[in-house]
Amino acid sequence: MGSMLNKTRLLGAVVGLLSLSAVAQTRTVGMEDYARAERFLGQNTSPLVDHAVQGVRWLDDGHFVYVDSDVNGARILRMDVASGKAAPAFDHAKLAKALAKATGKPVDAKKLDKAVTGFEVQADGRFDIVARGEHYLCDLGGKGVCQPAKKAAVKEGDGPGVRSPDKAHEAFIRNWNLWLREVATGKETQLTTDGVKDYGYATNNAGWVHDDSAILVWSPDSKQIATFQQDQRKTGEMTLVGTNVGHPKVETWKYPLVGDKDITMIERVVIDVPARKVVRFKMPPDQHRSTQCDDVSCFGGWEDVQWAADGKTLAFASTSRDHQETWLRIADTATGVVRDVFDEKVKTWFESGINAINWRYLPESNEVLWWSQRSNWGHLYLYDLTTGKLKHAVTKGDWNVAEVLRLDEKTRTLWFIGTGREARRDPYYQHLYKVGLDNGEVTLLSPEDAAHTVKLSPDGRYFVDTYSTTTMPPVSVLRDAEDGKVAAEIARADITRLKAAGWVAPESITVKGRDGKTDLYGLMFKPSHFDPNKKYPIINYIYPGPQVGSVGRRGFAPARGDHQALAELGFIVVAIDGMGTPYRSKAFHDAWFADIADNTLPDQVAGMKELAKRHAFIDLDRVGIWGHSGGGNATATAMFRYPDFFKVGISESGNHENRNYEDDWAEKWQGLLVTNKDGTTNYDDQANQRFADKLQGHLFLIHGMMDDNVPPSMTLLVVDALMKANKDFDLLMLPNARHGYGADSYYVMRRRWDYFVRHLLGAEPPAQYRIKPPAN
Repeated sequence: MGSMLNKTRLLGAVVGLLSLSAVAQTRTVGMEDYARAERFLGQNTSPLVDHAVQGVRWLDDGHFVYVDSDVNGARILRMDVASGKAAPAFDHAKLAKALAKATGKPVDAKKLDKAVTGFEVQADGRFDIVARGEHYLCDLGGKGVCQPAKKAAVKEGDGPGVRSPDKAHEAFIRNWNLWLREVATGKETQLTTDGVKDYGYATNNAGWVHDDSAILVWSPDSKQIATFQQDQRKTGEMTLVGTNVGHPKVETWKYPLVGDKDITMIERVVIDVPARKVVRFKMPPDQHRSTQCDDVSCFGGWEDVQWAADGKTLAFASTSRDHQETWLRIADTATGVVRDVFDEKVKTWFESGINAINWRYLPESNEVLWWSQRSNWGHLYLYDLTTGKLKHAVTKGDWNVAEVLRLDEKTRTLWFIGTGREARRDPYYQHLYKVGLDNGEVTLLSPEDAAHTVKLSPDGRYFVDTYSTTTMPPVSVLRDAEDGKVAAEIARADITRLKAAGWVAPESITVKGRDGKTDLYGLMFKPSHFDPNKKYPIINYIYPGPQVGSVGRRGFAPARGDHQALAELGFIVVAIDGMGTPYRSKAFHDAWFADIADNTLPDQVAGMKELAKRHAFIDLDRVGIWGHSGGGNATATAMFRYPDFFKVGISESGNHENRNYEDDWAEKWQGLLVTNKDGTTNYDDQANQRFADKLQGHLFLIHGMMDDNVPPSMTLLVVDALMKANKDFDLLMLPNARHGYGADSYYVMRRRWDYFVRHLLGAEPPAQYRIKPPAN
């Protein structure tokens, strides 16, 4: 009996060893495998795409410039709309030589696009070139000479200037006050005098954004400035400690948290520039909020503030702390008197666009164009300015107006980016349309079944349209903005060299969501040496939103992060946009409002299970997941709440406890903090550290110690809970890295590859492989 039992145990042990051995010997991963994977990173694949138009910028109504690259290097071309012909914007060799002499650094004529980030043609024919962050005036006649452009002396601590419409002045922050500088002479004038520490004018330092740029809007005639005095005197602080020899460098700034009684507020003002007079609006302090993002400024300006052409009135949108109500208001800029026009209140959160702010102030016709999802889809509505009453809907249907690009008030025609309107197409594909404000007739201007990126000319007569799919390389054309007809073909990208290097396109996938009904869209990446007869571990790349999804751009890309590179090591990699992300219906986006611990995970699990049923090569016994920021949060949630499904997770810079995050983001998606009589709160369930004891698989936590977006304390809370639960895990703290890791990014990438190879593939990675950053 004992002998039989021992034989049975021995047999069981051998079977177990054989099983582990089978996993371990799935593939041998060596230096050559990592080298092949590295070839699929963006810095190595992008140069292999010829004639992909990039960096389109209109110079005037009739000309635009763009970058065209091929095996011989990059050229900056200038196209003439009238003729439809393109030619070099300047003599590249001559400019490179002149810039090299002016900067004292080598400039490669074949890589001018790397050195030159912008330029304008002066009235005298010279070029105002922006190179390596500096302006140079270049005369390319004769031998070609570049000289540094004259610039006003800037004192240490001054913020960058915001140029007036007439380009004569720029406004900037100095010592918590707003100043004016004449561009031509450098003469400075102080516009405000009562700004003090934490109660300054135009300051942009609330929460994860903290810099010296000024938040303001000039009036069209350059005589007034709309801005605010920002009160942070009672706002709590965030502190980070650097790693260095000697006394540590300490950063402390204002960072309001969820539930704080005192948060950052703004007091709206208009400044009469010639009179240096501040007109304070007659209203209580307003919330530091926008109608779209988690900051008062979303897209480089202050888009929720709009001037009348005559400068006599100013329209602005005020949003409640929880983002559930927005008021459209008009201020008399001479008196500061404010009146409410109308408001919109929703049960979840209000936005005025999809990654855009779409309302427009139309005082000449006594109207406001408003964007709302009240019909479950994002559409435009016209309101009467005097009465605040709805006149009519401009657009309607089961599709979205995503972004308003241009409004011609004379013809009452509007151009916009829309999604989901064309039947039997990917609902995320963006198209350009125009619509009449009065008749609601919508015209499709970019008809191809593809993702479109457009750039309208300043006068709105033409637009550059670049369209592509995940498998079809970009085609760029010039179109008439009235009917969409092609006026000229600009370029067709050629991926012959990319394919020769072994590139394979990701596969578009559609799966059902958690409800078994809703279509979800994503991408699947397979190794270029894919064998359908093998079993592959599957890795889910996740960014749960709610502001964006996992997939990113829908058009062509030679690389998407390191998804294909990771697949090359022997994995199937998927990215699925789950419910709770934008560009679909309002109900879709609201799917887990006030339950941010959801993180789209029910959809990710359902989607991967469906894929495994469809494809025998997917091994659901070996499932990994990774993500950064919100994706880092989702990864830890997956490992703690779905421990039987997810075996390996890599959590980068996760916002694991949103009570430690800035107030604006979390209070929008989870709601205001509510504490119950028993001491529990509506934020308890989202706290990853509370579920750390459920960990079963391999978890790798990574965070930058100088992360001023998602503070490192969030990951350390999880670390503390894991230790108390006596759990094994892996941790990498990057001493001086910010949220995006910077110089440490490639080290982290290699460690990510190693972790999945070792724990999900069951193989030993090559020792200390070094991924090379892109060459400049």
